[in-house]
Amino acid sequence: MSKESKGVYTGIIEQDEKGNFFCGEYLLDYKYTIAKFKIGDEINIKSIIENPSDINYAQYPKKSKDFFLANDKP
Repeated sequence: MSKESKGVYTGIIEQDEKGNFFCGEYLLDYKYTIAKFKIGDEINIKSIIENPSDINYAQYPKKSKDFFLANDKP
Protein backbone atom coordinates (compact mmCIF):
# COMPACT_ATOMS: atom_id res chain seq x y z
CA MET A 1 0.00 0.00 0.00
CA SER A 2 1.42 3.38 -0.93
CA LYS A 3 0.52 6.98 -0.32
CA GLU A 4 0.84 7.88 -3.99
CA SER A 5 -2.80 8.85 -4.33
CA LYS A 6 -3.92 12.18 -2.93
CA GLY A 7 -7.03 10.68 -1.33
CA VAL A 8 -10.57 11.86 -1.72
CA TYR A 9 -10.24 15.37 -0.27
CA THR A 10 -7.57 17.84 0.87
CA GLY A 11 -8.40 20.69 3.21
CA ILE A 12 -7.93 22.40 6.57
CA ILE A 13 -9.10 21.06 9.94
CA GLU A 14 -11.75 23.34 11.44
CA GLN A 15 -14.00 23.16 14.49
CA ASP A 16 -17.66 24.15 14.62
CA GLU A 17 -19.62 25.79 17.46
CA LYS A 18 -20.59 22.35 18.83
CA GLY A 19 -16.96 21.21 19.09
CA ASN A 20 -17.04 18.92 16.05
CA PHE A 21 -13.89 18.76 13.95
CA PHE A 22 -14.45 18.86 10.20
CA CYS A 23 -12.69 19.32 6.90
CA GLY A 24 -14.90 20.62 4.10
CA GLU A 25 -18.15 18.68 4.29
CA TYR A 26 -16.57 15.77 6.16
CA LEU A 27 -16.79 15.15 9.90
CA LEU A 28 -13.47 14.03 11.39
CA ASP A 29 -13.14 11.44 14.11
CA TYR A 30 -12.92 13.44 17.35
CA LYS A 31 -10.51 11.27 19.37
CA TYR A 32 -8.15 10.71 16.42
CA THR A 33 -8.11 14.44 15.59
CA ILE A 34 -7.43 15.48 19.21
CA ALA A 35 -4.61 12.93 19.54
CA LYS A 36 -2.68 13.70 16.36
CA PHE A 37 -3.72 17.04 14.83
CA LYS A 38 -4.59 20.64 15.55
CA ILE A 39 -7.04 23.15 14.09
CA GLY A 40 -5.55 24.66 10.95
CA ASP A 41 -3.60 21.56 9.89
CA GLU A 42 -3.89 20.74 6.20
CA ILE A 43 -4.86 17.11 5.76
CA ASN A 44 -5.53 14.56 3.03
CA ILE A 45 -8.59 12.41 3.66
CA LYS A 46 -7.99 8.90 2.34
CA SER A 47 -11.42 7.35 2.85
CA ILE A 48 -14.96 8.29 3.81
CA ILE A 49 -17.74 6.38 5.56
CA GLU A 50 -21.36 7.21 6.25
CA ASN A 51 -21.62 9.02 9.58
CA PRO A 52 -23.09 6.52 12.08
CA SER A 53 -24.12 9.23 14.56
CA ASP A 54 -27.72 10.45 14.61
CA ILE A 55 -26.60 13.51 16.59
CA ASN A 56 -24.76 15.26 13.74
CA TYR A 57 -25.71 13.22 10.66
CA ALA A 58 -27.84 16.05 9.22
CA GLN A 59 -24.89 18.46 9.28
CA TYR A 60 -22.21 15.89 8.41
CA PRO A 61 -23.56 12.86 6.51
CA LYS A 62 -20.02 11.67 5.76
CA LYS A 63 -17.20 10.99 8.22
CA SER A 64 -13.51 10.08 8.11
CA LYS A 65 -10.99 8.68 10.54
CA ASP A 66 -8.52 7.81 7.79
CA PHE A 67 -6.54 10.99 7.11
CA PHE A 68 -3.00 12.32 7.41
CA LEU A 69 -1.10 15.60 7.23
CA ALA A 70 -0.97 16.88 3.66
CA ASN A 71 2.71 17.82 3.92
CA ASP A 72 3.67 14.53 5.61
CA LYS A 73 5.39 12.97 2.61
CA PRO A 74 7.24 9.66 2.95
